[in-house]
Amino acid sequence: MDAKTTIGRTLKSLRESRGLSQENLAEKADITYQYVSDVENGKQNFSIGVLESMSAALGLDLPALVEAAYASAKPLPLVASGFFVKNAALPPGLTLAHVESALNETQRIIRLINTTLTKVADRPLSSYIQGNNFSGIVSNILCDSFSRLTPYKHNHHQKYPDLIRQPANAAHPAGLEVKTTIRPGKGGESHNGHSGWHVIACYGLDPASGDIGFAHVMFADLVGHGRPKADWKYVGSTVNKETGSQRTETYTTTPAGKAKLRHGTAYLDQGKINIARWRTNPSVPTPAHSPFLKRVVLPKKGK
Repeated sequence: MDAKTTIGRTLKSLRESRGLSQENLAEKADITYQYVSDVENGKQNFSIGVLESMSAALGLDLPALVEAAYASAKPLPLVASGFFVKNAALPPGLTLAHVESALNETQRIIRLINTTLTKVADRPLSSYIQGNNFSGIVSNILCDSFSRLTPYKHNHHQKYPDLIRQPANAAHPAGLEVKTTIRPGKGGESHNGHSGWHVIACYGLDPASGDIGFAHVMFADLVGHGRPKADWKYVGSTVNKETGSQRTETYTTTPAGKAKLRHGTAYLDQGKINIARWRTNPSVPTPAHSPFLKRVVLPKKGK
């Protein structure tokens, strides 16, 4: 494959992962829509200046773009647009397009990390660290992807929540706490049990390549521990019987809190996750968009 085709395909993949149309990218890079289309399809020569403009419009510098283009022969892993749940309840100002961009960006970054590690040591990142620590890294990357690609930006006070909506709205403040897990259907787990919006993203892991693929993403506005009808319960600090390690203070979601999260499903790959036997709490009303409303069958991949 020649350089024009290789770089063109990478530009298209990166553009789609950020939820941008060709028109959006053309406007950001100050070039024509037709030029973007021709470059992506390997039909147009391009100067270094134009490539730098397109890279900047995608939030990358030129070396990072070239590295992404030649990092792997495999296409970048992308979530399936057809698996997003229409009308899912999301935090104020957040859209499904924002969520799709953040998920794709996280998968892309994990791919690039693994490509480098595999070249140097012949094994991916997940082989170096324990599963819970790997999930912590995925959470941090997803949090950063939200901060760069959505209105929710890092909370630089290093306090709860992870992200704060910008521009700030004093009348309707909004934050977002980010967690990832490899366990499908898991409820929330926190070190504080505070009120507010939470997102829990479940991913699958390919142990050979180290690639991740998000399969289930849930959002819910949860009631904090100690408040009436709290969605969190305190479970204290426990010791792992196998390793002897002491866990930090922990809160987990109540059955009602877990039900809110499940009803708040925004992305669901039913080819990987079967919700048919999952339960929800009857005390929590089932919203019209919930996949648990008569176990609605979501569109197939790509539809």
